[in-house]
Amino acid sequence: MPRERDGRRAPRSSRSKRVPDLGYYYIVTDTKETEKNYLNGLRDALPPELQGRLVIKVSPAETKGMISACECADVDPQYRQCWIVFDRDQVVRFDEIISAAESRGIQVGWSNPCIEIWFGAYFGKMLAVQDSVSCCQKFAELFEKKSGQRYRKDHPQIYALLNRFGDEEKAVAIAEQRLQQYYRGDETCPSRLCPCTMLHHLVHEIRQKTADHT
Repeated sequence: MPRERDGRRAPRSSRSKRVPDLGYYYIVTDTKETEKNYLNGLRDALPPELQGRLVIKVSPAETKGMISACECADVDPQYRQCWIVFDRDQVVRFDEIISAAESRGIQVGWSNPCIEIWFGAYFGKMLAVQDSVSCCQKFAELFEKKSGQRYRKDHPQIYALLNRFGDEEKAVAIAEQRLQQYYRGDETCPSRLCPCTMLHHLVHEIRQKTADHT
């Protein structure tokens, strides 16, 4: 630990701090398994030399409390980049939550109807479904076909598996293409953009920083 010249422990205020110069991503999600495991996998996939320079912290919260959790985060606002990540699923105030978050400078990685829409893009397609139950079922079939493994929503290695058997770069391109199709049709209301996701913006941003500094 830091010491003064006479051997005494240096006061806390004088100790050097390691600044995450590539960003501190504080991500709040309303699920305890799927999104959390995926995002932790993204974090763990960062090159060792960037650990500490680009920080990803994932915290759970109830849907209605995600924005408050971001605003109350014990992270220096100078470095903090806040995101909330959640699914349309059965969320009644979906559009309202997104609008409220964006008005506070919080970015939103939403998926409609669920995150499996984004996962499917790793395998070259966004599933043509309108509800989360069908989405999960169809993705499970696709995942097993591509990986030879049964899909589990609580799989701790889901991020690694998607990258092992799929293509993240193509997934980003597919998701962005679908989003732009909606925009060209003058449709911008998130609850009406289905199937669609914005999670690819977060992944692309982090991966771009990784590529630029390795």
